Amino acid sequence: MILPLRALTSTIETKVRQAKPSDAPFIINCNSALALETERKRLAPGRVTAGVRALLADPARGVYFIAEVGGELAGQLLITYEWSDWRNGNFWWIQSVYVPEQFRGRGVFRALFEHVRSLAAERKDVCGLRLYMDAHNARARQAYERLGLKQTNYEMFEVEFRNEGVVK
Repeated sequence: MILPLRALTSTIETKVRQAKPSDAPFIINCNSALALETERKRLAPGRVTAGVRALLADPARGVYFIAEVGGELAGQLLITYEWSDWRNGNFWWIQSVYVPEQFRGRGVFRALFEHVRSLAAERKDVCGLRLYMDAHNARARQAYERLGLKQTNYEMFEVEFRNEGVVK
């Protein structure tokens, strides 16, 4: 799927595709940058590398999508799955969204999101899209709201069993 990007002086096309194993270095760098930028956490390189490679090798865990602009890798988005017995379908969770600074404000995330929304809408086993974000990330909140995502009444709680992949 190719979508036009808004640019200052010209129209640039964004191509969105499913990630390949050869995209692993880009995804690893994006995930590391995302953790540092949004949560001020440094990810242990070996841990994030293993995690990305495990997901790329097993589509049952999730699927990364990559945006390309002019042949350059320009952003990523990860889908993971949550079964809903109430709806007899899967929610696709949007995670690991990252667009490098030089591509921000040019519609890259919109292209990724619209691609995933279109794929999900075509499938009978997908009942919706969900995502979570850091509560203090106002820029992300605005982007999500512009795309029609709505804040829900759910809050998130967790218990971590392994945190050795994060270096504070």
